[in-house]
Amino acid sequence: MINAPISDQEFALFQRLIYKIAGIHLSDAKKVLLVGRLGKRLKALRLESFGEYYRILASGNHPDELQTMVDLLTTNETYFFREPKHFDYLRDEILLKYRETAPFRIWSAASSTGEEPYTLAMMLAEYLPSNDWQVFGSDISTQVLAKARKGHYPMDRNEGIPPAFLKKYCLKGVRSQEGTFLISSQLRQKVSFSQINLTQPIDPAIGEFQVIFLRNVMIYFDLETKTKVINNLLPRLMPGGHLFIGHSETLSGIPTPLKTVRPTIYRKP
Repeated sequence: MINAPISDQEFALFQRLIYKIAGIHLSDAKKVLLVGRLGKRLKALRLESFGEYYRILASGNHPDELQTMVDLLTTNETYFFREPKHFDYLRDEILLKYRETAPFRIWSAASSTGEEPYTLAMMLAEYLPSNDWQVFGSDISTQVLAKARKGHYPMDRNEGIPPAFLKKYCLKGVRSQEGTFLISSQLRQKVSFSQINLTQPIDPAIGEFQVIFLRNVMIYFDLETKTKVINNLLPRLMPGGHLFIGHSETLSGIPTPLKTVRPTIYRKP
């Protein structure tokens, strides 16, 4: 493997590039992570330096490679039923009190490899069984969206899924698929995915949602980018709808009409 070092100047170029594209503030402490993830591309492309790789990306002539770079630097860990108090609130205060006939729509705005949107789908199937419902998942990374659409996971990823849900909504792999599980087609057909950059204006054609989960993504943004993202999402949240953010995140400093109903849970008037 090519063990190309990266200079401070080269790292600064990548910091500015990923901020420009995805709004992500890559701290100096992330230099080792960048070298580890992008070093694979230097090897694959037979390049001798990160400077060469940057010039390829900055030329504008290789959009597929630019997307690969984004995929490698934005892939984050996720798992089923992460931060379970959010799902308790969703069940008790929203789903079990829902009395309307309109389809119930939830947007998982940083869906990664799909664990969050499929968790939401299990909740909707269980607690709104007689209602029409839809889950929409989005991410900036095409790589993770391809995995999410398959809904196929190693068996050790099922931690956190209640046993009854695991039995009801997941199919255990056999023979060549042993050691894996597949989200049931009943759920997969009601979950759709699309690539969306949250820092850019969002197409109104995606519609409006009663609930938006925007969790564990704003930790990578500065205040200016957080404000831009919230302002992009708010028109997609129905009046009376709820926004969930990660437990380590805050909307402090962001001018917004949202009202706090619980820590990290907000409601649009």
